[in-house]
Amino acid sequence: MADELFDLSGKVAVVTGGSRGLGRSMCLAFAGRGADVVIASRKIEACEALAAEIEKTTGRAALATACHVGRWGDCDRLVESAYDRFGHVDVLVNNAGMSPPYPSLPEVSEELFDKVLAVNLKGAFRLSTLFGTRMAEAGGGSIINVTSIAAVYPGADELPYAAAKAGLNVLTAGFARAFAPSVRVNCIMPGMFRTDIANAWSSDMVAAAMRTLPFGRMGEASEIIGAALYFASEASSYTTGAILKIDGGTAFPAA
Repeated sequence: MADELFDLSGKVAVVTGGSRGLGRSMCLAFAGRGADVVIASRKIEACEALAAEIEKTTGRAALATACHVGRWGDCDRLVESAYDRFGHVDVLVNNAGMSPPYPSLPEVSEELFDKVLAVNLKGAFRLSTLFGTRMAEAGGGSIINVTSIAAVYPGADELPYAAAKAGLNVLTAGFARAFAPSVRVNCIMPGMFRTDIANAWSSDMVAAAMRTLPFGRMGEASEIIGAALYFASEASSYTTGAILKIDGGTAFPAA
């Protein structure tokens, strides 16, 4: 019974930021459960490599697509590419994100601020609007937003990113109402995970953060899979507007 609940056979899943880190793990997990996948990121070569791996190891179809989600034109093209190839989309994961370091708050440039909000928030809004509308017209689907505990537990080193992710939490609730009852919209809110993004953090930032981790370690990318499969599949048939924190207890430590 549990296996049937998490079955994605016949489904098509689109994952932005899908070529590495958490996105890569989700693409592999979805394909492993029977879904065809659309892998989108700015670097087409990485998408193509993962698509080839998925097709070889799972037998599922995988479409590699170059997409800068901060540009609405790219978002529109991603939607058309997915529907042209597969004819339908059942799962959208807004996973693309960026949090470039900055030396101090006064040195955050307008360009950096706008870029961070575009990639983390604006693109997710556009893709959710386009995919969600088509999903609703087709009778159902699931949108999964990937935010961050920075949305509720922000640090001084990541404020534009935290603001964007807080906005994406809000969009989760709003889109859940906008596309109800046929399309579910939920959110995974990760803490510190050992991915490529973590490589950009300073040693001082990592050391300070590690002292706050009740589990004493970062999460591994594979530890996001359970939540992703839950929200993508019929296992979450009565769940929408939910925000699931996966952070080893970091954001709300026990008193």
